Amino acid sequence: MPTAPGDPYLQPMAKTPAGTPHNPQGSDRFNEARAASTVARAQPDLEAGVAAIRETVRLLKPVPGVYRMCDARGDVLYVGKARSLKARVANYTQVAQLTNRLQRMVSQTRSMEIITTNSEAEALLLEAQLIKRFRPPFNVLLRDDKSFPFILLRSDHAFPRIHKHRGARRAKGNYYGPFASAGSVNTTLNALQKLFLLRSCTDSFYDRRDRPCLLYQIKRCSAPCVGRISEADYSALVGQAKDFLAGKSGKVQADLEKQMAEAAENLDFERAAMLRDRLRAATFIQGSQAINAQGLGDADIFALAAKGGIMGVQAFFIRGGQNWGHRAFFPRHTADVDEAQVLAQVMLQFYEEVPPPPTILVDRTLPEAELIEAALSEVAGRKVRLSVPERGDRRRLMAQATRNAVEALERRLAETGTKAKLNRELAEFLELDAPPARIEIYDNSHIQGAKAVGAMVVAGPDGFEKSQYRKFNIREAQSNDDFAMMREVMARRFRSFGEEGEDAQAKPGGHETILPDLVLIDGGKGQLSSVMRVLEEIGIADEIAVIGIAKGPHHGREGREVFHFPDGREKMLPVNSPLLFHLQNLRDEVHRYVIGAHRAKRSKAITASPLDEIPGIGPARKRALLLHFGTASKVRAAALEDLQRAPGVSAAVARKVYDFYHAGG
Repeated sequence: MPTAPGDPYLQPMAKTPAGTPHNPQGSDRFNEARAASTVARAQPDLEAGVAAIRETVRLLKPVPGVYRMCDARGDVLYVGKARSLKARVANYTQVAQLTNRLQRMVSQTRSMEIITTNSEAEALLLEAQLIKRFRPPFNVLLRDDKSFPFILLRSDHAFPRIHKHRGARRAKGNYYGPFASAGSVNTTLNALQKLFLLRSCTDSFYDRRDRPCLLYQIKRCSAPCVGRISEADYSALVGQAKDFLAGKSGKVQADLEKQMAEAAENLDFERAAMLRDRLRAATFIQGSQAINAQGLGDADIFALAAKGGIMGVQAFFIRGGQNWGHRAFFPRHTADVDEAQVLAQVMLQFYEEVPPPPTILVDRTLPEAELIEAALSEVAGRKVRLSVPERGDRRRLMAQATRNAVEALERRLAETGTKAKLNRELAEFLELDAPPARIEIYDNSHIQGAKAVGAMVVAGPDGFEKSQYRKFNIREAQSNDDFAMMREVMARRFRSFGEEGEDAQAKPGGHETILPDLVLIDGGKGQLSSVMRVLEEIGIADEIAVIGIAKGPHHGREGREVFHFPDGREKMLPVNSPLLFHLQNLRDEVHRYVIGAHRAKRSKAITASPLDEIPGIGPARKRALLLHFGTASKVRAAALEDLQRAPGVSAAVARKVYDFYHAGG
């Protein structure tokens, strides 16, 4: 397995004096805009790019590894892997043999970074890892901001918990997934709770119970927290759940049918009715499967469709012979890239987040298929096999995946056409030179100036760019002054553009290094003038279009918005205008985001304790002090001797607490 950059066996090559490269944490839309703005602001210098590459080639050896091409600011333009680094990188100096896209990349290259690996398979995995990390503008990118949900059946408790899980798989237990969406996980979990009566509550909630909760009353939990089921019987339910999720649903259903018949024969009709409901839950889970994948076991199915310069990849997730949903991906930067290569890149980036199953079905032969198999087998810790179905049930499944890929792509093209039309109308209505590639929307939220938060959401031609969202804790404008709050937010957002020297161009981060095409401010003339004053002080007022969006005098039920321009003009749109709905949607998204941030800040303040301010006192000591004294005010008033008598509080801790409250007294 490749290790992270910085490990001893990774060998970065020398860089040009342009500076140390950083890791831009932006979306692919940000990278596209960055690349476009770079080309627009400076004429490509092909000779300088070739010279930088030749300087790197001079120091390379014919060993496997990964290379990164960086621009003058150190931003990563492209990540590639090679069996022989020297031969592969040298190809970029043969400019006449490169496509126009690669020539543009070489013209922007000013330095390279090299990482050697032990094998080509390791290089392939590291390439996918770095592509997801840096989001380079010249790589095929899998655009998916959210991780995939799993079902986790934990094993670190006598009565294991079953629940939805996202993120790193650190907890001990069995993970089942991926599921295509949170909705499909929730539906399956609800049915599994009815079927197996396993608890879903947290351990802390479980430990505090002295009577069954509502889930027991509605027959979705067996209430192990209050002893309504023995550990042995609960373990039997856990075993059935594992069998069912592993694809042995027939065995579980047969067992339930047998138990139900026995209960009815013994005239235990209440138990028979409960078993009947559990059997219905099992039937529901199986009946909700969109495709029949019996006999396939654990497998993923990938099919690609291309039309109108856009590619779409449809993925089906089969686990235990059951369909756990499907997801459509629309990768970026696919121009001049072979379709099979695009599919391979999508799969490798997808399996950076998800463990690969034993079988992966694809609709075409992939380049370096054996190498991909070896790399994924290394990730999975067992054999992973790629195959192109030719006949039988697998071929029918692939045909269904292909049909879904085509339909998803057609819907995408229709949506893209609608969004492009709205963007053109937006540019015309707001008098922009061209449809905006990046729109930033701002709003503030507070209660009489308290717990004030500002927020920025970002939208591109294809929708919201959630990885670019930002929150700003208002620090300076503490009074109930919306204008001052907006000035503070804008000053912090654009301050890097007002700084002189090379440092301003080399700041890390996604949003600090690029200007938006359009800024929408939720507010009227006052907020707009505050924003314009800040942008003028920084010196970028002429580079950004800024518009204020405010509710009109008769907005009641009509939802009429007034759009304020920096020169004092005002415009309105018809009530039934699609463009008005689009702009309202942008404004409503920043409302949702900033109100959520404000509520989170208020909730944190409500649950905060004055003891949190004492440095060096952890949660256990704070809990011990509160349990002993009852309130934080009594802790503050306690004498040193009283503090020392609190259980679990040492003399040193007592002295630290006492000195904190009585310093200088």
